[in-house]
Amino acid sequence: MKFRTPLAITLIFKNNAFARFAKKAHITDADLWHAAQRAIEGAIDADLGGGVIKQRIARKGQGKSGGSRAIILFKAGDRAVFVYGFEKKDMANIRPQELEGFRRLAKVVLNYDSVDLAAMTRKGALIHVESPQDDR
Repeated sequence: MKFRTPLAITLIFKNNAFARFAKKAHITDADLWHAAQRAIEGAIDADLGGGVIKQRIARKGQGKSGGSRAIILFKAGDRAVFVYGFEKKDMANIRPQELEGFRRLAKVVLNYDSVDLAAMTRKGALIHVESPQDDR
């Protein structure tokens, strides 16, 4: 029997733009939660620096190698915020200018305190991603 080491609580969010992408790509919150959990456990597909990572998303019944990619603002033990998504078939990677923009955004979002996060959630700018029922 395999036991997981308890990890620090990490809040998982998505922004509105990512939520639209996920809906169109048929990516569920459970898919996002599992992608974030892999990062939390140290299995980061690509660390882009400055609090930005790229993570592959596996969808139910499909592998993760040819599917969707997510840009996540990530602070280990604290939060993961899905901010941008793309399909590998449509785009190999983000441009350097986009990466710089994500790094600037990470400096802001990853420093939000609990009051800021609550306000952004109330406004609908951030959407909390819950743990799937089968993982509780």
